[in-house]
Amino acid sequence: MLVTTESKAQGWRAVAIFDDRGDALVFVGRSSTQVRQQYVEAFAEVLDEEEREHVTTIQLQQWSGAPDAGRWVLKNTLKVPVPVAKLRLAA
Repeated sequence: MLVTTESKAQGWRAVAIFDDRGDALVFVGRSSTQVRQQYVEAFAEVLDEEEREHVTTIQLQQWSGAPDAGRWVLKNTLKVPVPVAKLRLAA
């Protein structure tokens, strides 16, 4: 018997990988498209400036398995957003 509390599982996520600390969840969504469209905005909101400077990569991961027994699988890497301040300095 399968019991879910949502109409559709949140099966995709973006995770920030740091060079000096543990990983951080950036965004969770229902599809890879949704995560790709929203992770840049979430990146700016969820992480402070100091944390953003230490992000080396952003992983796009998909849940594989049952809701209570599975694992996150790396599907792709996403571009690390460039802070607006760095863009202004480069110009």
